[in-house]
Amino acid sequence: MIIGRFFVDARIRERTAYGVTNERIVIVSGLFKSSVKSLSLRTLSDISLDERDDGSGTITFGPAQTSALFVAGRGARQQSPAFEGIVNARSVQQTIRDAQRSATQPSQAS
Repeated sequence: MIIGRFFVDARIRERTAYGVTNERIVIVSGLFKSSVKSLSLRTLSDISLDERDDGSGTITFGPAQTSALFVAGRGARQQSPAFEGIVNARSVQQTIRDAQRSATQPSQAS
């Protein structure tokens, strides 16, 4: 069962897609049933980057959340939404920041 979990996690990552629009961050994932997580760029507070030496990394959205088990010292964590294991993570983070700035600027009427 322990080894099988690694294969399931790899398959889920393989079937996960990330998107950035002019208004939202979108994460589509799921093994047997698709799940869509959508976050507004206007209300998104924290964006953090965990970058590896090869430029890949994880971008996490929102503050880190902890569960009661973590507080009790068992090490379990509830995760915030994230773009996990993406290439050119710093470039993607900059794209998100640019989109976020555009989304929060007042629109100009023609």
